[in-house]
Amino acid sequence: MPIDALPRIGLGTYSDDNRDQWDDTVERALDVGYRYVDTAQVYENERYVGDGIAASGVDRDELFLATKTVHVDVPPEAEAVPEAIDGCLDRLGVDAVDLLYVHWPAGVYDPDVVLPAFDEAVADGRVRNVGLSNFAPDLLDEAREVLDAPLAAHQVEMHPLLQQDELVDYAQRHDHWLVAYSPLAQGEVVDVPVLRDIAEKHDATPAQVSLAWLLSKDNVAAIPKASSEAHLRENLAARDLELDDEDVARIEAIDREKRLIDPDHGPWNR
Repeated sequence: MPIDALPRIGLGTYSDDNRDQWDDTVERALDVGYRYVDTAQVYENERYVGDGIAASGVDRDELFLATKTVHVDVPPEAEAVPEAIDGCLDRLGVDAVDLLYVHWPAGVYDPDVVLPAFDEAVADGRVRNVGLSNFAPDLLDEAREVLDAPLAAHQVEMHPLLQQDELVDYAQRHDHWLVAYSPLAQGEVVDVPVLRDIAEKHDATPAQVSLAWLLSKDNVAAIPKASSEAHLRENLAARDLELDDEDVARIEAIDREKRLIDPDHGPWNR
């Protein structure tokens, strides 16, 4: 599937445990209408995600599938990146992914080694689009200089408590997607008074308001995690919630900043 067909809301699949839930969850998500699934090598659930896709009966051409490799905790060494990419495809049970991210610019990441391997995977058809995840603007600039393939997406933590204005602007200027992970701030959006007020105004939920705020921005998509059918449907329905200018202004005036995913190797901690 081409990058311009990226659905605005997809399914995030990170979890610390119960990784074998993802075959049923992915199948359930596709059944209720999701057509975008995001995973990663380090999540250790690619095989289950692939099983869920296979069991769903959804045609592969109708699904946007993304995964990630090259992580501070993921072997092999950087020179074996093609092997890591093949491992992702094998576990997912597919010949190609629609989007492959460099998961973190840390550990084995060396742009002059890793990014040419991604370009090669695009050239031979194993990867359709290249993305980066958890990069800072200077690292994005560096990667774009090295890559032959266009940068299709940048995935970062983003929600009303971490609004990522600089990276939104960067994505819009360079015309790639900014994909928001943890878009519900791991559930904390439900306790934000502004979001609760706006949700009541629209007969919606704070989670839907958070997602609708993200989708109000050009070049932004979101991958909330959910497992129950009710929450899967709730998140997907946020596509139909239209916030007015006052709603957006109130959210953007929230005077809090909370980063939930904050490892020492994050580039913002350099």
